[in-house]
Amino acid sequence: MRLTQTSELWWKNAIVYCLDIETFADGNGDGIGDFRGAIQHLDHLDRIGVTCIWLMPFFPTPDRDDGYDIVDFYSVDPRLGTLGDFVEFMRVARDRGIRVIADLVVNHTSDQHPWFKDARSSRDAKHRDWYIWSDEPEPDDPEGVVFPDQENSLWQWDDQSEQYYFHRFYKFQPDLNTSNPEVRDEIARILGFWMELGLSGFRVDAVPFLVERVLEQDDALPDPHEFFADLRAFMNRRDGTAMLLGEVNLPYKDLMAYFGDTPLGNEITMCFDFIGMQRMYLSLAREDARPLAEALRERPAPPKDSQWASFVRNHDELTLDKLTDAEREEVFAAFAPEEDMRIYDRGIRRRLPTMLEGDQRRIRMVYSLLFALPGTPVLFYGEEIGMGENLAIEGRQSVRTPMQWTSGRHGGFSTVEPAIPMPGGDYGPDEISASAQRRDPESLLSWIGRLVEQYREAPELAWGSYEVMDGGDDAVLVIRNEGIVTLHNFAGRPAKVTLDLDAEGKVLADLFSDDQVEITDGRALVEVDDYSCRWFRLSDPETAP
Repeated sequence: MRLTQTSELWWKNAIVYCLDIETFADGNGDGIGDFRGAIQHLDHLDRIGVTCIWLMPFFPTPDRDDGYDIVDFYSVDPRLGTLGDFVEFMRVARDRGIRVIADLVVNHTSDQHPWFKDARSSRDAKHRDWYIWSDEPEPDDPEGVVFPDQENSLWQWDDQSEQYYFHRFYKFQPDLNTSNPEVRDEIARILGFWMELGLSGFRVDAVPFLVERVLEQDDALPDPHEFFADLRAFMNRRDGTAMLLGEVNLPYKDLMAYFGDTPLGNEITMCFDFIGMQRMYLSLAREDARPLAEALRERPAPPKDSQWASFVRNHDELTLDKLTDAEREEVFAAFAPEEDMRIYDRGIRRRLPTMLEGDQRRIRMVYSLLFALPGTPVLFYGEEIGMGENLAIEGRQSVRTPMQWTSGRHGGFSTVEPAIPMPGGDYGPDEISASAQRRDPESLLSWIGRLVEQYREAPELAWGSYEVMDGGDDAVLVIRNEGIVTLHNFAGRPAKVTLDLDAEGKVLADLFSDDQVEITDGRALVEVDDYSCRWFRLSDPETAP
């Protein structure tokens, strides 16, 4: 494989770090995070080994949905800084070898966007057909309402223009009409604008909803896959190394189409593995690796230049929609036993450390698993230090609290009271902070750093094919990525597994210690402590690391 290929496919083995400028660091002392504050902390990400930052929305917004209700796609929210601050952020990140991608939220706009204000002013308005209108509310699919705890319909009456408009999400977020060529051209312009300012790609919000047939007359709507193929082709013309990271929460057989229909992939570059994530939590609840092992065996291989993105949690609630009702109740019982820890019986609004009651063995095992899973690991800000949530904050916002940089007042996030309150108690900044963990070689932050280092030294994890092996103990997940073998014990008891490796004359060299495991008659007997992990490389005895 040519080196040029590996450099062009940088996303294959990237370390992606999702951060919200509003909650990362306050640089001007108003209690709200901003680009100037984030710039001051980019060295933290560089030290961890982050190679790609994913920015949550930073555009002007009424902020009724944490920035996902946008009023201007070509600017920066004044609370967060200026375009000049954004450009400086991009420069500092580039100087450290860190790429940046940003949320592409073009399924809808805010109802305060100038386009929608014009659209609702008259049925003959210039932007009228940029949105989806109907004289009667079309039949609702109850399962299609994204927030059934907040909305009961996909259609909202507009007094000003005396028609209903379509909204897949909240009623204050009218959907754009992507069947309109002018809208599709505008989306391409948005991508082109931010790519000119240095972005290396976009995380595409709500991919399956972005191009959907809503009305009967939408038969003329272009095929969704043509739309994404056109976007990808446009990006490739501007920058051949740009990528799209897709939020595609669908069964594997339906999701695969969004990678594209070419051997290399020509649509969404990377897709989050929502099914693997949900099965992982089921495995954690049962202390049984089989649900996750089954998902990994079922998961299709993406096109050659595409990739899966693995994650422990993201900025939303921890969705469990792909589990059965009984499986979901198992996970709830284990990790969200109280009603206010859940969102509408579909997800959990907690972070991992609180779900695991602060058990460092399990927490470290889970993050080891994140880096060992075949694909690209994606971290949510604060995960590297084990931040908790603040359940006093409503809904999904509970996990979007300010980053905890130091102990003491305001956690080093700001010189004044943060606009969004931090957690207290065992998960507050007095107990958990980046500065304290940086000085502690046994901290979670140090562990994440070691995992990143091993991941970067094991390209097989990202580039190679993998096999889920049966070691003889249902609690242990064994994955072989060509020359790398990883084991993760989901149970609170020690385990012994027997591995059929067909590698006579070699040893398993432990990548986190000086241990070696002999291979006899093609087999290796490996012990794994309770809630623990082991990483090995198949090596010749005399050259074992």
